[in-house]
Amino acid sequence: MDPAGTSQAGTRAAGGGDPAGTATGSGDPAARARVELSRLPAAGPLYRRALLNAVPGLGGRRGAGVPAVELAVTGVPVDPERLADYDRVCGFRLADRLPATFPHVMGFPLALRLITAPEFPIPLTGVVHVGNRITVRRPVTVTDRLDFATWAENLRPHDRGRQVDVVLVGSVDGEEVWRGVSTYLGRQRTPGGGERRDHGERPAPPAATARWPVTPRVGTDYARVSGDHNPIHTSRLGARLLGFPQPIAHGMWSKARCLAALESRLPEAYTVDVAFKLPVPLPGTVAFSATALAPGWDFSLYDRRGRPHLVGTIR
Repeated sequence: MDPAGTSQAGTRAAGGGDPAGTATGSGDPAARARVELSRLPAAGPLYRRALLNAVPGLGGRRGAGVPAVELAVTGVPVDPERLADYDRVCGFRLADRLPATFPHVMGFPLALRLITAPEFPIPLTGVVHVGNRITVRRPVTVTDRLDFATWAENLRPHDRGRQVDVVLVGSVDGEEVWRGVSTYLGRQRTPGGGERRDHGERPAPPAATARWPVTPRVGTDYARVSGDHNPIHTSRLGARLLGFPQPIAHGMWSKARCLAALESRLPEAYTVDVAFKLPVPLPGTVAFSATALAPGWDFSLYDRRGRPHLVGTIR
């Protein structure tokens, strides 16, 4: 049985396309087949699939473009106990209103199903989360039931490999209330071209608004409430196997922790956009800085030497 519960009756082949095909364009909805799942996928089998695909000779070739498919699941309820636990781990007040980052963890298994598909252009084991943009169109509460849809778009070259955007949309009663766009980098050697990092002189960091100790429990606790059990966040051995001397915090925990610090000053609707720069080692200490601007906020998270872990805006 398929662990994700694909409903064949809910599959729509747009334009005669194959759900397992690929599209090299920017994610035109007319080029995608919509596949309705009967429930959210289970993350465990998907991680096992990703590990199997990483074994030489077993994984097959990756797709040349983004999958020409949109995955969807309807009527996902909010688990109040999980929400409360998430609030505690990330520093939010306990409330019936969902933090902007919580629908991301609710719908993450659906996006994971897409990312671990054999035709996805970047293998999960080599992916780096480099950016995340969330738009809250109106407050989402614990009584809402969310319909989620996810797809990939905008595959593009980068000086360290290729980047792709994974879009996750949350709707209530046919109205889009939340949208997240995660940008992933697949590291590989390329002959050149594509988006390049700015290697110019780094400006001095802003004055710290707060300093937070980050313990190893941040990795394990966030994995428990988010469902993201990548061992790079929870295991010293797992981190070393992937090139890090110690575990690192989830990027989405870092984003959530920054939003929690600004929680009482956020509007009803806004877009929060972050770029993940350097990983946060566990354990460690980070400095948080936030500057109020006429249209919103600029904020950052950086280390003792002033190097940024995360930079973001709220507009």
